[in-house]
Amino acid sequence: MPSKEDILDLYFIDARHRLIDVAAFLDRVDRHTGEPDYRVEAFYSAIEALVAHSEKSEKSRAQAVLEAFSDHSETPLAKATIQSASGAAKP
Repeated sequence: MPSKEDILDLYFIDARHRLIDVAAFLDRVDRHTGEPDYRVEAFYSAIEALVAHSEKSEKSRAQAVLEAFSDHSETPLAKATIQSASGAAKP
């Protein structure tokens, strides 16, 4: 079984890159005009879920982030309103 140091050696640079990419994405959104929509709110909810995680949490960080982007409604739509997924649930 790999140690924490082994995992850090293997994946740190890639994870760092992805985090910087998310920060750059949010900076691009902030620099432009118009109101942010539900997808930006979903990103911030996912970030909050990631930061709020503790060792006592029942959910993994990945599960908490996925749930922040998930549609939790229980009633299905009668008809699809779009042709593709949006990556986040509309409020």
